[in-house]
Amino acid sequence: MNNYFIAYKPFHVLCQFTSEGNKKTLKDFFDVPRNIYPVGRLDYDSEGLIILTNDKKLNHLLLNPVHGHEREYWVQVEGLISHEAINKLINGIAINIDGKMFQTKKCKAEKFFETPLVHQRIPPIRFRKNLPDSWIKIILTEGKNRQVRKMTAGAGHPTLRLIRTRIESVTLAQLQPGEMKSVSQQELYKLLKIQKR
Repeated sequence: MNNYFIAYKPFHVLCQFTSEGNKKTLKDFFDVPRNIYPVGRLDYDSEGLIILTNDKKLNHLLLNPVHGHEREYWVQVEGLISHEAINKLINGIAINIDGKMFQTKKCKAEKFFETPLVHQRIPPIRFRKNLPDSWIKIILTEGKNRQVRKMTAGAGHPTLRLIRTRIESVTLAQLQPGEMKSVSQQELYKLLKIQKR
């Protein structure tokens, strides 16, 4: 039987259940059957939405670039981001993937004019009075390794904090970091706009 969970991966947690050095893993937060694993990755230093399942078909349907599922990220970046930098993100940026330059697809990006309501990070971002920051929203349909961080750096604004808040219509909803909830296959496939075959 397939199981499905929506979870909020905290900061500085490896997106895997197997131990590695002294780093925390999903096993430290989520009590799930042994054959459950995350669909896709979220970096150690990123936070937010992950889907946990033993449905191998879902893994293919969600990660195959052909399907182009939307993923939304809220990103705190260094500096006051300009309209020009946002346009760079929207129109695609050349980033380095495994030693080769890759042009990111056009995406949606916008600046938050007020700091979004997000959970306090532990440990918090180091506050520097003389260095302002901005929050932006980026919506991608592709997911290269550390893509969002490479994109914001390419636009001149290194990432300070990165939270994945949505995959298609699946959101973090009321989850706190380290929490998860169980969902049915029907509900999850509907939210992900996947046709059940």
